[in-house]
Amino acid sequence: QVQLVESGGGLVQAGGSLRLSCEASGSAFNINARRWYRQAPGKQRELVAAITSGGSIIYADSVKGRFSIFGDNAANTLYLQMNSTKLEDTAVYYCNLAIIHSSDYGPVNYWGRGTQVTVSS
Repeated sequence: QVQLVESGGGLVQAGGSLRLSCEASGSAFNINARRWYRQAPGKQRELVAAITSGGSIIYADSVKGRFSIFGDNAANTLYLQMNSTKLEDTAVYYCNLAIIHSSDYGPVNYWGRGTQVTVSS
């Protein structure tokens, strides 16, 4: 059983910064990949940033140079640092972890409930 809890969302003025956190709790597990998604009203959920199974870091073009993803593996915590925010960053942000439970099956995706980020002018 794995549970993810996001925190750090809120209201920020355009150009300002926020740091989102995602803490995973439960029994011991093997994390294969770590991701942040977001979904704005009327739009599809999109990948914002990810740490792949091989340790590579990827970003959506819309956030490159502004956001960074990093984690504290010992604490099972994933972060999204949001700098130079824009109005279009307004969305619900979701943490996603891909976890391997068995060598016989692929990773299982776990999702947090989401945290609202609102960027104002």
